[in-house]
Amino acid sequence: MADPIPLEHLMTILFRQFDQLPDHRTGQNSRYSIQDAAKAAFAVFFTQSPSFLAHQRTMKQTKGRSNAETLFQMDQIPCDNQIRALLDPISPRQVFPVFDEVYRTLEQTGVLADFRVLDDQWLVSMDGTGYFASKTIQCQNCLQRTIANDETIYYHTAITPVMVRPGSSQVICLAPEFIMPQDGHDKQDCERTAAKRWIKYQAGHFQPHSVTLLGDDLYSNQPLCQLALEKKFNFIFVCKPDSHQILYEWLAFLAANQDIDHLQVHHWNGRFTEIATYRFINEVPLRGGDKALFVNWCEVSIIHSQTGEQLYHNAFVTHHHLTEQTVVAVVKAGRTRWKSENENNNVLKTKGYHLEHNFGHGQQYLASFLLTLNLLAFLFHTVLELADDQYRLLRQVLGARQTFFNDIRALTRYLCFNSWQHLLAFMIQQLELQPNPDTG
Repeated sequence: MADPIPLEHLMTILFRQFDQLPDHRTGQNSRYSIQDAAKAAFAVFFTQSPSFLAHQRTMKQTKGRSNAETLFQMDQIPCDNQIRALLDPISPRQVFPVFDEVYRTLEQTGVLADFRVLDDQWLVSMDGTGYFASKTIQCQNCLQRTIANDETIYYHTAITPVMVRPGSSQVICLAPEFIMPQDGHDKQDCERTAAKRWIKYQAGHFQPHSVTLLGDDLYSNQPLCQLALEKKFNFIFVCKPDSHQILYEWLAFLAANQDIDHLQVHHWNGRFTEIATYRFINEVPLRGGDKALFVNWCEVSIIHSQTGEQLYHNAFVTHHHLTEQTVVAVVKAGRTRWKSENENNNVLKTKGYHLEHNFGHGQQYLASFLLTLNLLAFLFHTVLELADDQYRLLRQVLGARQTFFNDIRALTRYLCFNSWQHLLAFMIQQLELQPNPDTG
């Protein structure tokens, strides 16, 4: 059984990193600290309350203290413009160590044990998402593209990798990689290049050969696959015929000579029987040429047993060895890739995190720094669901995510709590719930 991880421990990790943030101010105006600005911004994302800071300023005036002090350890509450000005020069990489330390905490406490598949591998799904676009607002880190009538769109995108597991809606956010102009490069940055940077950066944060990367067809090109293997990652990437002509010519030849293995599996899904047909082969070239990387290929087609309707079809390349005993698990892992979109990006866009809302753009790093704080808030919420009995109990009883955060917003507007433990215990008491005996 995993050890509990209280919210106070997560906040300690975060605030300790905030203490390392650089202060770029050169003048005498230092009324508000960089740490308070970062805590204030994070508080908005964590409580999912755009008005949280305004409510706490009012509470401070009427009650003499506020939840900004007690829950987020803020000395003073800067206004929104001050927060943006203070955080704009700070690179989001300054807080990336928080992701790494939370990951290590999850591993040490046993929370990640259930995420292991494929002979103790963790699955990390990689996908790009946009989080800002404008025809007028821009900064030095914007990408740009031309649309109809020669208008220019300025935008920001990032790769937001998550640790996933089949059959679970919970994902573990890892440090993002921002797709933005790079020093010394004339060509505009892209998702594939950013993915390579992420692989290089993260290689030292995982044990060798402990992670399988998941991605769509964009990722299944030879330089990226080779880099993943060099950095001791495995991979399962979608592989489409249109972008891998040489590989599929090989497969057609092998199929004509009946050299591709087949496996058929019948599965009752609770309503009807599905028939899954797997085709797979090891050691085929990912591209043409003498230096082609040889990969293992598999394909799955799932049909309705009674109607014959095709329910799903996809193909993958991987470095996992494929047999009748392994191909089903490899495909199942590969299909988990969609969770990076459904359980991560879509949740961030539609479930209170407002990923695509412009909280502040700035001239340097503000947009990406605020996105990073938003991802950390989502990570903390997920960790609490996995490893804090009181938090999990409240989320289960209150049901919808929106209900839980509506209650948090209301309570922190009118009442001041001594700690997060105090707040959660108050909610449990008022709802007349029976807490887990181990947590009191």
